[in-house]
Amino acid sequence: MGVSEITARIGAAARKAGRDPAEITLIAVSKVQPLDRVEAVLAEGHRVYGENRVQEAQGKWPAFREKYSGIDLHLIGPLQSNKTRPAVELFDAIHTVDRAKLARRLADHAQERGQSPDIFVQVNTGDETQKAGCALSEVDALVTECRALDLPLKGLMCIPPIDEEPSLHFALLAKLAARNGLTGLSMGMSGDFESAIAQGATHIRVGSAIFGDRVKPA
Repeated sequence: MGVSEITARIGAAARKAGRDPAEITLIAVSKVQPLDRVEAVLAEGHRVYGENRVQEAQGKWPAFREKYSGIDLHLIGPLQSNKTRPAVELFDAIHTVDRAKLARRLADHAQERGQSPDIFVQVNTGDETQKAGCALSEVDALVTECRALDLPLKGLMCIPPIDEEPSLHFALLAKLAARNGLTGLSMGMSGDFESAIAQGATHIRVGSAIFGDRVKPA
């Protein structure tokens, strides 16, 4: 489908919701994509990308950053505590902060470095035992912790359960964000981003609709 088609759909969804399309950041999810596909999208001029794993991003993005200016790199997969230092060094935003211990480690490394990625708290809106994200009952406390650590907290993120209506989870995330005075909402993927935009999404994560089906590593 490509970036231009997705951008057009974002614009249409935003206008339908009475929103400015410029409020919405399209994160092109480049995880497990061949380098030539990623470079083709870079050559089109798109500059905001999402990766799931620190190690994969380390092997891909330093070289691209030497060749292309203005790249904005977002971590959208679970972050292990032992990967916080390289994550702070490599990413411009981290969408998956889901526990106080992780927030504290990120804050320590950010303080050492003198700057921090933008932070989103990931919320497990479906209360799924196998999924990352803080519990609904812990959102307020984790937001308070991030602010106390002087982390640049931008908003909340969620990945709705695959077998439930996503708009209900998007609406819930928006309510939690508003309650905590947060404006950033990282929600919506290839199959449901128009619904997310209707509920106030500021960052949507689209992979296969831009790059084609993911290529699994051998």
